[in-house]
Amino acid sequence: MHSKFKIVAPDQKLAAALQRKLDQKTKPLGSLGLLESVAKQIGLIQQRLDPELTLPQMLVFAGDHGAAKAGVSAYPQDVTWQMVENFMAGGAAINIFAGQNGLELAIVDAGVAHDFGKREGLIDAKVAAGTANYLEQSAMTPEQCAIAVTRGAEIVRWLAARGCNVVGFGEMGIGNTAAASLITHCLTGTPLAACVGRGTGLDDAGLLRKQGLLEKALARYRATGGPDEPMQVLAEFGGFEIAMMVGAMLAAAEAKMVMLIDGFIVGSAALTAAGLFPALLDYCVFCHCSAEPGHAAQLAALEAEPLLDLGLRLGEGTGAALAYPLVKAAVNLLNEMASFESAGVAVKS
Repeated sequence: MHSKFKIVAPDQKLAAALQRKLDQKTKPLGSLGLLESVAKQIGLIQQRLDPELTLPQMLVFAGDHGAAKAGVSAYPQDVTWQMVENFMAGGAAINIFAGQNGLELAIVDAGVAHDFGKREGLIDAKVAAGTANYLEQSAMTPEQCAIAVTRGAEIVRWLAARGCNVVGFGEMGIGNTAAASLITHCLTGTPLAACVGRGTGLDDAGLLRKQGLLEKALARYRATGGPDEPMQVLAEFGGFEIAMMVGAMLAAAEAKMVMLIDGFIVGSAALTAAGLFPALLDYCVFCHCSAEPGHAAQLAALEAEPLLDLGLRLGEGTGAALAYPLVKAAVNLLNEMASFESAGVAVKS
């Protein structure tokens, strides 16, 4: 399935010139920290000393999880489709932040257990009305997983054809922190208990119940001899929204786009996609550090340094939308900030 993608790391030939350009800016060497790293990264992605961000797009993928009905979340499954309606009405946090920061927003129905009909701003890519319950069987068949990956890729290829070169990822799906916890455990080797958090706000008893259910799901998978291979783990425990993000990320890296990676759920998709093509990480800007405990395991495994740490754990792509002005600032410092020579400022002796 993933052999359909061709992802190569950016050519490093411009690295020295980009570094030189950054070092000649009117500031002490390295004094703009992570912004300088992001500026250089985007220059390498675009193979330009003067990169530009065009038609920035936020995609929020929504899907339901069969395991949600077993009690892995504090909220009922209906909240998924109700929140999609809230996105469509412009009332969610992601609507506010994307609008404020100049990101176009589209919602993708990857597999919500609800019929929305044809709607403006809603991309209908539904694979099925939610996944199966992974406590009893694989969440997706290999065929369903492949369809989700393909549809995610098609959406991003369409954006790239229009001239979009920066895409942010968000998600909505009751139960998807549980899915992300299982994926993170399998793909990083971090103990499951360290990957499981409170999600939408479980109390202590709810957290213990969630951990117990996930241990049970994991034991069922281990009993089948299932390997810790990215696509198999994705089909076993993932949601359609996570699988669709994997395809979207693979297509974005193939098209040499800048990817804005949100928190824990989006991180589980990035972990999966990077397990298939490690070079994909060169195209990822990790936007924030989620308050979900498993996110730290993801960031460590991916050797990623996020731009923000605000204690966020909402999802929806909110961390990516909030970090986008910093990504713009990184590009602007490369393009617009004066050099010592152009400003007539003396350099350090």
